[in-house]
Amino acid sequence: MSREEKQKLGNQVLEMFDHAYGNYMEHAYPADELMPLTCRGRVRGQEPSRGDVDDALGKFSLTLIDSLDTLVVLNKTKEFEDAVRKVLRDVNLDNDVVVSVFETACPDTGGLLGGHSLAIMLKEKGEHMQWYNDELLQMAKQLGYKLLPAFNTTSGLPYPRINLKFGIRKPEARTGTETDTCTACAGTLILEFAALSRFTGATIFEEYARKALDFLWEKRQRSSNLVGVTINIHTGDWVRKDSGVGAGIDSYYEYLLKAYVLLGDDSFLERFNTHYDAIMRYISQPPLLLDVHIHKPMLNARTWMDALLAFFPGLQVLKGDIRPAIETHEMLYQVIKKHNFLPEAFTTDFRVHWAQHPLRPEFAESTYFLYKATGDPYYLEVGKTLIENLNKYARVPCGFAAMKDVRTGSHEDRMDSFFLAEMFKYLYLLFADKEDIIFDIEDYIFTTEAHLLPLWLSTTNQSISKKNTTSEYTELDDSNFDWTCPNTQILFPNDPLYAQSIREPLKNVVDKSCPRGIIRVEESFRSGAKPPLRARDFMATNPEHLEILKKMGVSLIHLKDGRVQLVQHAIQAASSIDAEDGLRFMQEMIELSSQQQKEQQLPPRAVQIVSHPFFGRVVLTAGPAQFGLDLSKHKETRGFVASSKPYNGCSELTNPEAVMGKIALIQRGQCMFAEKARNIQNAGAIGGIVIDDNEGSSSDTAPLFQMAGDGKDTDDIKIPMLFLFSKEGSIILDAIREYEEVEVLLSDKAKDRDPEMENEEQPSSENDSQNQSAEQISSSSQEVDLVDQESSEENSLNSHPESLSPADMDNAASISPSEQTSNPTENHETTNLNGECTDLDNQPQEQSETEEDSNPNVSWGKKVQPIDSILADWNEDIEAFEMMEKDEL
Repeated sequence: MSREEKQKLGNQVLEMFDHAYGNYMEHAYPADELMPLTCRGRVRGQEPSRGDVDDALGKFSLTLIDSLDTLVVLNKTKEFEDAVRKVLRDVNLDNDVVVSVFETACPDTGGLLGGHSLAIMLKEKGEHMQWYNDELLQMAKQLGYKLLPAFNTTSGLPYPRINLKFGIRKPEARTGTETDTCTACAGTLILEFAALSRFTGATIFEEYARKALDFLWEKRQRSSNLVGVTINIHTGDWVRKDSGVGAGIDSYYEYLLKAYVLLGDDSFLERFNTHYDAIMRYISQPPLLLDVHIHKPMLNARTWMDALLAFFPGLQVLKGDIRPAIETHEMLYQVIKKHNFLPEAFTTDFRVHWAQHPLRPEFAESTYFLYKATGDPYYLEVGKTLIENLNKYARVPCGFAAMKDVRTGSHEDRMDSFFLAEMFKYLYLLFADKEDIIFDIEDYIFTTEAHLLPLWLSTTNQSISKKNTTSEYTELDDSNFDWTCPNTQILFPNDPLYAQSIREPLKNVVDKSCPRGIIRVEESFRSGAKPPLRARDFMATNPEHLEILKKMGVSLIHLKDGRVQLVQHAIQAASSIDAEDGLRFMQEMIELSSQQQKEQQLPPRAVQIVSHPFFGRVVLTAGPAQFGLDLSKHKETRGFVASSKPYNGCSELTNPEAVMGKIALIQRGQCMFAEKARNIQNAGAIGGIVIDDNEGSSSDTAPLFQMAGDGKDTDDIKIPMLFLFSKEGSIILDAIREYEEVEVLLSDKAKDRDPEMENEEQPSSENDSQNQSAEQISSSSQEVDLVDQESSEENSLNSHPESLSPADMDNAASISPSEQTSNPTENHETTNLNGECTDLDNQPQEQSETEEDSNPNVSWGKKVQPIDSILADWNEDIEAFEMMEKDEL
């Protein structure tokens, strides 16, 4: 990549930051975060609670504090000076609000310390911040003292939450009764607290953070050297015993290595090396990183990965283990190329598991570190892709909006502070040359929130003993750590294609394709050898078949509900050929289930407002219909909208001229969906949108309807029909009242914006922007609304992977010998033995219900909240482990 193109991309990053930061300051400050769809600030208590996500909001202008050192990295020193003055003038840390200790220490304490670090650097240069007198440091110290009461436990592990004004366990504190915390929550404080101690001379912060780390180390599982996800802060018992490198554990490992780098304490490196050896032994299954059970680390805990593990390749670069870093990063990049963003969770065969994407920066972080280590311009192209996708899919008039569903392109009204703290910092550094940055970035270490702490702290106020003599360390084979510091002068100039040679085998790992092993099977059959067992022939009661499975490394586990689960460990196969046969068998077994899933499930659809001033930026998630034009097979339908009369569409329309050639809006209720469709079709409408009559309903909190027919032949309905909840429907109705002429696009997923129309766009007013407030995602379940039956019955449908991972991965599927009816919140991978190799998008689990359209309240009590689905997934993982422990395996 030429220097000119790098400069152009760097300038593009600067413009994107200005767009995000400027809109926060204009529309949200002094609130903690910007709500980019409604162009206003998110203030704790004034918006509906989002649960744990809101624990980061302490009414202390979080986004501004988180952005301080980003301003300096991007060479915006004047804006930095103005921002520091605003923090000192406006920010109050003594608020009666319960916050997460972890989510406050990393962005806020870290943000204040990062700002202080660069403020004193600028002051020493003599051009800026000459008035600065450690005010940010004093604020960080004040906040640190407010967090210290959380450490008042016998174990030294902090409570997960604290009240900034009243502390812990007081009646007015409204916290202090929790018993569990995540490993990362307790183990990701050492950088900020040690830096605070080294800067101020107050050793108590570093002492408390070290005590928490010491306790976690002592409680590791001694045979596997792994730690669990959740621990009891009083007893030290592991509450969740699965272990990985993603959510709940991630930054614990990161801070062990970085604490060694920053503080020079050998004990932290020894601990990290011990854990890293276990990670590479059990969790790393290149290019995958799969959770395992800490007591049985050879058994995978789940068949999906979460997006937070994207930081790990960057940590491996810091460790010096370049090869697996390149492999995992390439796998993640292939997932991004398939879905535009990294879903919050995805399966081992790269289907969407959780569809959200809150603009996380971890992949950009690893991209930056890999480019630093390899100098490979490939990673500049990766960064360019990230920039293009952010501008194409996430950019809105008031900032950048998180993705609620990467499959449909719908948005969520949030722009987290870490987006400004990390994403733009790493992207700018990726394209910047050394002379583009006003200080030497190598003199600093990045915290988990990408705040900068100076390395000279290692020799400042060093009152803590370097060696922890109370801990015993496992003897390791040092050969695993030969490259503790990556040396680009040796690795890459001698072999400039080193990184490419590692990436090449993985470039098609996410591609949709039928099993390649089938060709070898057919050749074997033609040569006279007995062909391997095929999935369609398998019988769980046939002893010969079970013996063949064992040879292929496939184990059979009986579940409590009568089903059996198949799990493949390629390393347990009799030979590599048998392992390949096992992979093909598992893949076939899962693909056999796809056909029935395809017949029963319909994915969510999208309603995109494309007229002025929206130009495709507003995407509403819509429920599909089981009749009419299938938008996944035909071209999208585009047209202006018009309300039908009567609005319920249950009789012949009295305003056919108004809906002729347009998309008719009709209200749910009083007759069947198919009848409404026929009436508007007879009036000349080219499509229909049914809007829920239950005021306040929203896809945020309710499963999407899947409109069914009337029990008769619906082939006569030729137009597309979609369903919107009340909240989403009101966006279109409000737009009609505001602009009269509103054009929408009905499609299977959001389409690219029209650049010609955007070029004609005038600066939109705040009112214009507020019309974008209801971009929604599809919920984790869907509701099938059958209007021709009076009884209400539930039937769960389960999601399935479309294909299996390469032969060195573990694979799991479940086989149901007969039809099963289970709780809608369960997510068993149940295969049905009919079908063929197919390519399906991973669809949300569906909740089928029957009800009369005229009585919408029948099923509302049965709707499953997304959090329930998540908890059910966790419970299922735990139950599976309990079954595995009982099994002879």
